[in-house]
Amino acid sequence: MNKNSILLAACAAVLGLATGCAAPAAPQPPSLRLPQSVNNLSAVRKGNRVVLTWSPPTVTTDRQPIHWPTTTRVCRVVNQFPINQCGEAVTQIRSSDLASSAPSARRPVVSYEDVLPASLISPLDASSLHQATYAIEVVNQRGRSAGLSNQVRIPLVPTAAPPTGFRVTLDAQGPLLHWDNEPGFAPTSNLSCVLRIYRRGGQAPASTKPGVSRHAPVAPEFALIGEQPCQPGSGEARDTSFEWEQEYDYKAAAVTVIAQPGHPAVEVEGADSSLVHLLTHDIFPPAVPSGLQAVFSSVGQKPFIDLTWAPDTESDLAGYIVYRRTADSAFTVVSDVLKSPAWRDSDVRPGQQYFYTVTAVDVRGNQSAQSAPAAETVPLEVR
Repeated sequence: MNKNSILLAACAAVLGLATGCAAPAAPQPPSLRLPQSVNNLSAVRKGNRVVLTWSPPTVTTDRQPIHWPTTTRVCRVVNQFPINQCGEAVTQIRSSDLASSAPSARRPVVSYEDVLPASLISPLDASSLHQATYAIEVVNQRGRSAGLSNQVRIPLVPTAAPPTGFRVTLDAQGPLLHWDNEPGFAPTSNLSCVLRIYRRGGQAPASTKPGVSRHAPVAPEFALIGEQPCQPGSGEARDTSFEWEQEYDYKAAAVTVIAQPGHPAVEVEGADSSLVHLLTHDIFPPAVPSGLQAVFSSVGQKPFIDLTWAPDTESDLAGYIVYRRTADSAFTVVSDVLKSPAWRDSDVRPGQQYFYTVTAVDVRGNQSAQSAPAAETVPLEVR
């Protein structure tokens, strides 16, 4: 075999090995581009509005990122559960119109508000509870989807009207809320109503600790502070958990409660009342001290007059201040702020009559009126 033949054979062997190493992969089916189904749909009804919340899909059923437009269909069907198909959608939303409430979150969340038509709101039937079933369907550009989302149900019972004339006043005990209820709600054996009162505000100021960055405080959400049965006519409620020198917003809403034998009660909250705002600025002094007594004594020591009085019970009481006068002078302050309801006056003279009054002062400097006076005379001859 000549040199050229050897070279040709070697090349053929190399080519044969190369061909043997390149095993062809299994053919991959084309992607159907079906967005994954939504699995975290939730719904909350408030009056005649239903707020739906969910996370839109970001990948397909074969886990490929979605880089093309999709359409979200909001499905609503009455008195059917579960549903197999969307039927007529309440609305269709383009993916470009879905704005996340938390765009930086690992799983963005979007929402849609569905306004229930009056024709869907049905009186409560003793034998059945009318409900709407909601689902989400996300379709690709060819109108195809991977199926409906998880399904949620919303009761279609009527809700009571919010209270009218909702207002708040402030007195020494704190905020007092007032309102008027419409007489239109008629409770039954399985249908009742409660009025819920909500408050927000009173947030703490931004941190001033070293090493902690300052930032504006986050406005708190409304929190439930009380509830009572709906009653026609005027009503009121005291806010017992407030703090002085804070700003608060208040609102109220009537809640329809449907009793279900063997099942938890269903609650549907109606529309909110008007919003009222209040600054709890304390301009209210403590109660006037009572029971003031003055008693002279000097046995074996320098003469003095002891004062005692009944203690005040206010939670924000800072203490007491004693005033004194003589027959030819006006009342002047003769003590510091006292923590206890007692004081000794050692600056007295024989033959002099003294008159005393006491006031109470709170931690914000509000001072009560003077108590009824008490008088005592130092004898001319002190033993």
